[in-house]
Amino acid sequence: MSSLDAASALTATHAPRSSGRVAPVLYVATLFVSALLLFIVQPMFTKMVLPRLGGSPSVWSVAMVAFQTFLFAGYAYAHLLSRLLKPARAAVLHLAFLALVALTLPLGVASGFTVPPDDHVMLWLVGLFAFSIGVPFMALSATAPLLQHWFVATGHPKNPYVLYAASNLGSFCALLAYPFAIEPFFTLRTQTLLWSLGFSLLALCIGAAACFAATGTAFVHTAAEGERPTWRQRAAWPLLTAIPAGLCIAVTSFIATDLAAAPFLWVVPLALYLLTFVAVFRDRPWISHELVLRLLPYVLAPLAISVFGSGKTYWFANVLLNLTAFALIALACHGEAYRLRPAAKRLTEFYLWTSFGGVLGGVFAGIAAPHLFNYTYEYPILIVAALVVLPGLFAGGARTFIREAAPGLIAAVVVLAVWFVTSARLPLAAEQPMQVALVALAALMLFQAKRPARFAGLVVFTFLLTGLWQPGLGRVKTFRSFFGVHQVVDTADGTHRLLFHGTTIHGAERIRAEAGQLLPARPEPLTYYYFGGPISEAIAAARGAQHHLDQVAVVGLGTGSLACHRREGEHWTFFEIDPEVIRVARDPRYFHFLSACAPDERIVLGDARLTLSASSERYDLIVLDAFSSDAIPVHLLTREALGMYVARLTPHGVIVFHVSNRNMELASVVAAFGKAEGLAIYDKQDDQVSDFTKNYRANAEVVVLARDAADLGDLPSWRGWRKLDATPGVAEWTDDYSDILRAILRKRL
Repeated sequence: MSSLDAASALTATHAPRSSGRVAPVLYVATLFVSALLLFIVQPMFTKMVLPRLGGSPSVWSVAMVAFQTFLFAGYAYAHLLSRLLKPARAAVLHLAFLALVALTLPLGVASGFTVPPDDHVMLWLVGLFAFSIGVPFMALSATAPLLQHWFVATGHPKNPYVLYAASNLGSFCALLAYPFAIEPFFTLRTQTLLWSLGFSLLALCIGAAACFAATGTAFVHTAAEGERPTWRQRAAWPLLTAIPAGLCIAVTSFIATDLAAAPFLWVVPLALYLLTFVAVFRDRPWISHELVLRLLPYVLAPLAISVFGSGKTYWFANVLLNLTAFALIALACHGEAYRLRPAAKRLTEFYLWTSFGGVLGGVFAGIAAPHLFNYTYEYPILIVAALVVLPGLFAGGARTFIREAAPGLIAAVVVLAVWFVTSARLPLAAEQPMQVALVALAALMLFQAKRPARFAGLVVFTFLLTGLWQPGLGRVKTFRSFFGVHQVVDTADGTHRLLFHGTTIHGAERIRAEAGQLLPARPEPLTYYYFGGPISEAIAAARGAQHHLDQVAVVGLGTGSLACHRREGEHWTFFEIDPEVIRVARDPRYFHFLSACAPDERIVLGDARLTLSASSERYDLIVLDAFSSDAIPVHLLTREALGMYVARLTPHGVIVFHVSNRNMELASVVAAFGKAEGLAIYDKQDDQVSDFTKNYRANAEVVVLARDAADLGDLPSWRGWRKLDATPGVAEWTDDYSDILRAILRKRL
């Protein structure tokens, strides 16, 4: 007999009284600490691996799948312990497991995962997470269902499912604390040490909770079984949790693509996701299930007309709309899952099935969708799936559903057929009429809000309409890789071809000359790279100061526009992380910059942080133009990265850093590094371009760095260029420290 079993025999008669006073507080506190640690480790560790993966939002998507898988493994372990062992013996085994995990601390990236492969990056990343934090994450995730099962063993009458809400509240607090109270103030090294101390505290709390469980062992075996769940219930549990889990990844990618691949932004949808559990896993939910279902159509109607081609003018409002819709869908699905929950005796089985649903949703949105679809179609698919599984759609039977949904579904089929047959493009002049039509369509959906099948049919029609036709653009090619969705599109008048990554243009080329004229043999760079713009001036100034550029490195390829700034006799090397971008830029069927201006120049595949560092060359000029949609990967802005760039320069070399960004102010981050290193730093914010749709030129903000101002020639005297001093309060970023929040606030304020 173990000591815990002995304690059970001696104190069983006093269990109800003692557990009634202390057990709820202890169990809530232990679950809170466990969840706090579990969800601090997610953004913390993902930030550790960013320098290895190029800062793509897909890093977080794959990480979410890995975390969901580890969570499922932890819940399976908890379910087996609960079924096979009494609480006292299960507690001894679990504490031994935690002790073994403690020997592996502090957390860090496992050896052997230094450089990612060119192919199968997702599998490599899953392996990295599994070998680095898989076991600690599994041990932590098992704590929540185990403690709730032990709480049932104490004999306390309180609903144990409410403890799951307390657990998710701890997770929510962790995700809010990370960007506001942890990331801006502590380095990663300090974060891992503090996390290890928290893990030790958790082990003590679990040991105390196990003692209470041991006093009520008999209760586990005498508790009512309740009704045995039907196969429909068991099928509904994973389905209802898969949809919010998949949407969490889809919404996160939507937000992170245009801001930055940073934990600060990743945690927002995940925090909302967890908060929905807190809101509905309780006897009296914060918002009734019926009210959520009534509100959902009033958010989904405007979302349906804005998911595709929503533009950037109302970007912030669009993000709020997407987050609100996601929160309501998660509330509806999780509320329905809670309504179908089994008796408390079967709660570990319930959590096992719901965690399996999280894995399914994550695998679909984070792993399968990038291979199945060339665009982010998983997002609208999951929204429609939510409408299908929630109550009301089939209330009148299949025949009623078909009759109600038919108008929208027939219209969707017609739109799809017209698009396939005609490949018609809407001119830019149709943008305003299209917007009016979409607003009218949203109003029509709202009038049908109380008819779920009719509403769902109209949502499907709207997704197809907006996805297939965007005024002013005609898709030539859409391709998707680990690093995002790219589109090659032609303007409606057929004069220009554009490359989009996410919602941001990464290059443009004139493909049809004006009447009576011929296109030049060397295409003219457009967008940020036009002749006479800040990037062009910086290249010209470096060339003039050194009289000749021998070796030039360009980080970020895009359409290859910068190739046409090359002069005869210069050797330019391009560094690009995405193999799909290289294929498109090299193919003259799409763009001609490389084939016309630099057909024989070298392109190095891989993250420039790694490939440029491994290069044996020294460069007279390094142009840093790496973007993921509108976001510059954070790991390319750190002291370690910038120091490597300087080390790769010739004695009089120059760095040109393109820092244009809609959402973050980044020039002062580069200036902080330059000041610390004693470099000459100059900056220019272009203000020459007034109408992009007329000449396809865009304003750029550029920072140049050199060891001496003389290496910049007469650039400091040119119009618009200013000496850039370090901004008070802005520290240089490192691989251990970055402050995305303040960068966003500086831009906004």
